[in-house]
Amino acid sequence: MNWAFLQGLLSGVNKYSTAFGRVWLSIVFLFRVMVFVVAAEKVWGDEQKDFKCNTAQPGCHNVCYDHFFPVSHVRLWALQLIFVTCPSLLVVMHVAYREDRERKHQLKYGENCRRLYKNTGKKRGGLWWTYVLTLVFKIAVDATFVYLVYHIYEGYDFPSLIKCEQKPCPNKVDCFIARPTEKRIFTLFMVVTSLACILLSIFEIVYLIGKRCRECFTTVHESRHVMTHTLSSGSNLMESNTLKLTSKNTPEIPAPSYSVAIS
Repeated sequence: MNWAFLQGLLSGVNKYSTAFGRVWLSIVFLFRVMVFVVAAEKVWGDEQKDFKCNTAQPGCHNVCYDHFFPVSHVRLWALQLIFVTCPSLLVVMHVAYREDRERKHQLKYGENCRRLYKNTGKKRGGLWWTYVLTLVFKIAVDATFVYLVYHIYEGYDFPSLIKCEQKPCPNKVDCFIARPTEKRIFTLFMVVTSLACILLSIFEIVYLIGKRCRECFTTVHESRHVMTHTLSSGSNLMESNTLKLTSKNTPEIPAPSYSVAIS
């Protein structure tokens, strides 16, 4: 499977991500995609060929293998990586939509017109919601696949010996998995990295919501401060005008004349 296209796609998302998002991308590429491409496919490449059962009954080997491994780990992880990374394409598409809208606006009203967006890649309005929804979707996908691995394979362990009683096996037969310890280690590694990505996505959602609430609180506080300052300035102006009008309307009492004072 060629992951170069996926890598180039997510590299464009990196510039629109927060610090948590960049760490998430690093974990996905270094500890999930690279490990999957370099090692996981080789570890599970011989899973069906080296799955041995101590019977020569035709069909027993295939039935037992299908019972214990209904879905290949490699294909399941490939689907997980595709589903968990492709939602980031929505962020790139939303930014491209904003840029196209800004371009059409400037063509219609001129380059010196007022911009629709101060920064098309800034997470505000609809882009903020798109980004948060992609994080929620990533959490749901990782959690679903972690549960599927546990449910399908009845845990994350690979026992060396498996007892199989499926038809057409003549009786309870013993089956053996190739390199069970190595497969157990890689399974636990992929599960742990998935849980780490879930935690990072949760932290990023909390960070975005907290930052948004702080900005809203700051905006409301500043608007109240400006309103209070405006009202106080208006009241001071009214008081000064009132004093001026009072001083103008007050009649001046002339001083008594000298003759009246003498008499």
